[in-house]
Amino acid sequence: MRLSKLLVPTLKEDPSDAEVVSHKLMLRAGMIRKLTAGVYSYLALGYRSLRKIEQIVREEMDASGAQEVFLPTVQPAELWMESGRWDLYGKELLRFKDRHGRDCCLGPTHEEVITDLVRRDVRSYRELPLNLYQIQTKFRDEIRPRFGLMRGREFMMKDGYSFHAHEADAEETYRAMWEAYSKIFTRCGLRFRAVEADSGPIGGSFSHEFMVLADTGEDTIVSCDTCDYAANMEKAEIRAPDPTSISAWDGPPRRAKTPGMSTIEQVSRFLKVEPWDLIKTLILRTEKGPVAVLIRGDHELNEIKVRNFLKVDELELADQHIIEEITGGPLGFSGPIGLEKVTLLADHAIRALPRAVVGGNENDTHILDVVPDRDFRVHHYLDLRLAGDGDRCPRCDGKLALSKGIEVGHIFKLGVKYSEAMNARFLDAEGAERPMIMGCYGIGVSRMIAAAIEQSHDKEGIIFPPAVAPFTTIVTPVGAKDPGIDRTAEDVYQELWNQGIDTLLDDRDERPGVKFKDADLIGIPFRITVGKKALAQGKVELRSRKTGETTLAPVRDVPHAVRELIRTWGQG
Repeated sequence: MRLSKLLVPTLKEDPSDAEVVSHKLMLRAGMIRKLTAGVYSYLALGYRSLRKIEQIVREEMDASGAQEVFLPTVQPAELWMESGRWDLYGKELLRFKDRHGRDCCLGPTHEEVITDLVRRDVRSYRELPLNLYQIQTKFRDEIRPRFGLMRGREFMMKDGYSFHAHEADAEETYRAMWEAYSKIFTRCGLRFRAVEADSGPIGGSFSHEFMVLADTGEDTIVSCDTCDYAANMEKAEIRAPDPTSISAWDGPPRRAKTPGMSTIEQVSRFLKVEPWDLIKTLILRTEKGPVAVLIRGDHELNEIKVRNFLKVDELELADQHIIEEITGGPLGFSGPIGLEKVTLLADHAIRALPRAVVGGNENDTHILDVVPDRDFRVHHYLDLRLAGDGDRCPRCDGKLALSKGIEVGHIFKLGVKYSEAMNARFLDAEGAERPMIMGCYGIGVSRMIAAAIEQSHDKEGIIFPPAVAPFTTIVTPVGAKDPGIDRTAEDVYQELWNQGIDTLLDDRDERPGVKFKDADLIGIPFRITVGKKALAQGKVELRSRKTGETTLAPVRDVPHAVRELIRTWGQG
């Protein structure tokens, strides 16, 4: 491919509406262009990277025994009503009516469609297991699409679904998908980690996310410094503290006036106590009614843990009216003493407090020297907070550490959530009818491009791994219209293509500095510079985009030298 013939509208400056590195660089490199909020067109360079990732995904999925299918984007509402998700999924589901007035949606995912497909044609345990996947455009109507391909409304996804007669078989496929995903991300040249995750609106009994490690990632990874435990922030467990060795306070609680002091910072400063000596009492509203949750003043609530324990879909802070009805006091001064109208949940750390400060359930009032389980009764102690650096690992005696990552893959063991709801059943060996056991496996194909850039870039631009770069090499002739230079550059370019190395020839009439800057910006892994000085020795210059190192190679050995650079890309 000749650069003079490609539409590559590079930009010198970062676009004002781009927030993260990958968004800025993909726009500057002429890989994508915004059509509307969260929706992008792919230009030649961006689409080549996308197709390379698709092919790696396809090869590994096929090698695992999965079968590729292609499902409709437009889905009828009745399937979503069968599964119960038509109302549950929320406004991210783009709904519309067709010309006949029938409710439809644009598919954000395809659990309903694939379950309907399989239930129509699979009848016996002899036809199971079955593992089907597709690579297709999805649409989720995000309220605030941002970060380019990282969180768009329209995106390319690989979604796969498996159907099984036995739990053991479902778990075997889950492990096979884990291995296939590990191979995919390894082949794409990404540094990643698989972590335990919450299943969210997809549902299911357990799941894992595959995270690309990047300091600019929007997701937090919680991992142990001793064992291999790792989870995302929503799922991360924290070991309960040991029973405190400090004797419980045996003095009575004391009421104190705290005029206008309603935040943890204000109260701790005013009463001259530490934030971890305070108990936050949160009154939350659910579809099943209000609940009170207690966490230590220096900790943050993990709403996912509360929602999962209560088995509710809706969870939010109660309004002033509900708070006053339950506590008798205003917002900002709620406390656990005397709360008889609600279930009281408390994080494990509350039990370890020898004495604490709580809200007084009246304006401008707090209560000191409060002892948990003496001055108020907790219905359930459990892990309810977000993990932090130094927390104890739930699996061993190690400590937890936080790092950043970008979710690019997610595998779920769904169980019978959809097959039960949609009557996807089979006859077992004894002739009994049973629901199929399902699994679900997704990869954000377009998001992987952004993740690769977030993980590997510098001030000059993108540093693509060879496997996902739009072109592996770029041949750059430099010289004042020297026929020998141009002829050698053409020969090297053609030979690389003939040997299966996808190559870009920068045949533009531009200064060397412009050519070099563009090659660095668009992230081509290896630059082959054909210049007068090296060519006088029968050689060309090879430069690695990743390391910046340059070497000289004989013209005839260029394909071999490039293959060696590709082979050693991820080493060191």
